[in-house]
Amino acid sequence: MNGRPYRGMSAEERLAERRERLICAAYTLYSDPGFPETTIERLCATARISNRAFYECFSGRTELMRALHERCVQEAVSAVAKAVEEAPDTLLGRVEAGITEYINFVTEDRRRARIMHLEVRRAGDCLTTSRQQAVRAFARIVAAGALGPPDTVGVNRHLLTLGMIGAVHELLIEWVLAEDPPPVSDLVGTAVHIFHRSFAT
Repeated sequence: MNGRPYRGMSAEERLAERRERLICAAYTLYSDPGFPETTIERLCATARISNRAFYECFSGRTELMRALHERCVQEAVSAVAKAVEEAPDTLLGRVEAGITEYINFVTEDRRRARIMHLEVRRAGDCLTTSRQQAVRAFARIVAAGALGPPDTVGVNRHLLTLGMIGAVHELLIEWVLAEDPPPVSDLVGTAVHIFHRSFAT
């Protein structure tokens, strides 16, 4: 790639700008029509770059999905951690704050919900590691004491945490796929009930 400045931008800045345009295009196209249906040609047309420029940014559609998914997860983790930190210093207060923030953050843009909870799975086994990293990131928030002391219940706390995260995932899948999605407030209420009952003494 030519390293000379072009239109006031260095080669590195041009690359970063193209990557960002592709991530923005993927944010829309990977949610509708979906990851399997989105071709590199369509991504390039939406981002207004050439196919050659695409491969200067990403090795393929899957690497682009990984970058998009990881950004969504990082933003969600930051939002949840902040909400938990600012929540009332009680078990239920932290539970309600963390769950409410996560579900509201994910559902405020249906594209985000679909990418994080459906399309990343449709991208195939090659993104299993990315999904597992996301689960571990949220599990660390719980393990740090966000939802109560380690001896709150008489079962394996780590496995219980994974089960609770899985429950929220399924609620969001239902919201994404349902012809008549349940109100977001119902998702929050159900998730809070599950978490609180599971971690209660």
